[in-house]
Amino acid sequence: QVQLVESGGGLVQAGDSLRLSCAASGRTLSTYAMGWLRQAPGKEREFVAACSSGGTTRYADSVRGRFTISRDNAKNMVYLQMNGLKPEDTAVYYCAADPVFRTTSLYAYWGQGTQVTVSS
Repeated sequence: QVQLVESGGGLVQAGDSLRLSCAASGRTLSTYAMGWLRQAPGKEREFVAACSSGGTTRYADSVRGRFTISRDNAKNMVYLQMNGLKPEDTAVYYCAADPVFRTTSLYAYWGQGTQVTVSS
């Protein structure tokens, strides 16, 4: 079992930056692929970014070039640096882990989510 806890969300203005953090416990993260996903009101949960255990990254087209996923296996932490935020980035952001590297929402382990709200 992997327990995940997100932090770092908040209310920002368009163009601002935020850094989300995800703290993992239960098992070491080094063997898991990690992902960030989000769910806006009235919409399905969608893939945002993923990082394999070996450091390969993938991004949704909507965030590529603005968001960066990173991981610190020694600290059991995963991060999502979000720059140039837009109102359409408003959502609950979830950290997720899975033994398989995924660019879908089919992750095995999930955090509780952190709200990001971007005002125009």
